[in-house]
Amino acid sequence: MLHRYSEVFRGLLMLSDLSLVAACWGAAYWLRFYGGLPVLEGWNPQEYALALAGILPVAFFTLRGRGLYEPRRIGSLLREIAAVIGAMTVTLVVILAADAISRTFLSRTMILGFWGSSIVTIVGARLVGRGVLRRLRRKGYNLRYVLIVGAGRLAQETIESIHGHPEAGLRVIGALSDDPGQQGRTIQGVRVLGPYAGVKAALAERTVDQVVIALPREDSDQLEKILAELDEEVVTVRLIPDLLHVMTLRSSVEDLDGLPVINLREGPMVGWAALQKRAFDTVVSSLILLAASPVLALIALGVRVTSGRPIFYHQERMGLDGRVFRMIKFRSMRPDSEAGTGAVWASKDDSRVTPLGAFLRKTSLDELPQLWNVLRGDMSLVGPRPERPVLIDQFKSEIPGYMLRHKVKAGMTGWAQIHGWRGNTSLHERVEHDIYYIQNWSLMLDLRILAMTAWKGFIHRNAY
Repeated sequence: MLHRYSEVFRGLLMLSDLSLVAACWGAAYWLRFYGGLPVLEGWNPQEYALALAGILPVAFFTLRGRGLYEPRRIGSLLREIAAVIGAMTVTLVVILAADAISRTFLSRTMILGFWGSSIVTIVGARLVGRGVLRRLRRKGYNLRYVLIVGAGRLAQETIESIHGHPEAGLRVIGALSDDPGQQGRTIQGVRVLGPYAGVKAALAERTVDQVVIALPREDSDQLEKILAELDEEVVTVRLIPDLLHVMTLRSSVEDLDGLPVINLREGPMVGWAALQKRAFDTVVSSLILLAASPVLALIALGVRVTSGRPIFYHQERMGLDGRVFRMIKFRSMRPDSEAGTGAVWASKDDSRVTPLGAFLRKTSLDELPQLWNVLRGDMSLVGPRPERPVLIDQFKSEIPGYMLRHKVKAGMTGWAQIHGWRGNTSLHERVEHDIYYIQNWSLMLDLRILAMTAWKGFIHRNAY
């Protein structure tokens, strides 16, 4: 909302962040080579200077890609910290990859020191900045006074959001409504000053910087009249459309050659976010495949010896944007076990499961070959678990929002799985957890889910 007012501030913030990145690189360099640590002969200071020249643009684009230079009068501090950590982690990965390709062999101790110190200093600087702005705004400086046109559920949520962030410097001075029952009353602590037709009078009597139109759907026909009343005013006018009933995923507004486009159901994996997640999946799945290769070989041998061929089981599953792919698992059931039953969910003590297969399912080791699906790009390490198309045809008509799960790649583990919603459990709960993951996705959330999976997600009472 405050893009135009914050251009100078954003420019200073960019300069501050890049200065801190350069300072942290210099400090890490000094501590490593002049701080008393053992130093190998042959290190070249010019290589570190050239590395910094490449690091600065990488850090800038990763920080900007995380939305860290957008106006944040209303924004979560934890999300801002997570965004800084994510951006600098991506910068770290780029540094290590470039170092491996160029074979310069920069000091790993120094690089890790730079990574940690850059996160601490950037977050610290932003905390100080937030604190200064918060104190100034609470003392009455740098405020924006807001008049809300509307008093329904949308207007109430708007007021509640503003009140929830006093440090944002927004003050709601009143609301307008055509509902006679609301005249003179208060909503969320804000007094209803009069009807929509009284908008000019409200502006004349009070200092107002912004008019936020948050009309309920039943009053949408009043919009043109209200805008006509505001034609002769210089106040900034904002419009919040009543789309709460149809917004289910991350929503945003884009510009299409001058036309505003409202995205109601947009997945988070677009642009830089998609590149980050794909790079993360590729690197991590490759490392796990390499480390787990002896275990994979032993399991394959065990399946072959105990129940013959085939060793792997291929099954059609639905992934990103409804595309069907062939998911790979170690075979845990007897061959042709679905010949007589068709596609059905496995149940506890399923007679079709082999003795070794029961162990593989209980420990989730039968899922390890899906790392190949991740490496191929069919799946991700983290995401909603994929389901079979024949079952999805049934679920999508029974469970509202079920198909929204396919706005991201299917995953080997996910937010629903680490909370126990796996196997023959509630599909409604599973879908709610999957949608939460999509709405709140970040690389840090993926790392958290992977850590929780490693801690408690392999063996579970609902894994069978």
